[in-house]
Amino acid sequence: MNLILAIVLIVVALLAGVALGFFIARKYMMNYLKKNPPINEQMLRTLMMQMGQKPSQKKIKQMMRSMNNQMDNK
Repeated sequence: MNLILAIVLIVVALLAGVALGFFIARKYMMNYLKKNPPINEQMLRTLMMQMGQKPSQKKIKQMMRSMNNQMDNK
């Protein structure tokens, strides 16, 4: 009886640890990506120039705002 109880407690503790670790890692990554976005204005300007477009500051700001709104909605 004690052996079964010990095994059940170990399994429950393992599952709780995995779930807690997942949520902590997810929260950390969301904060990291918010502080350090994967793309910035300079990268966006270079990308648009490579596609043959002449980027205006207004268009770049608009695209950055759109990308930030998309990140906030997730």
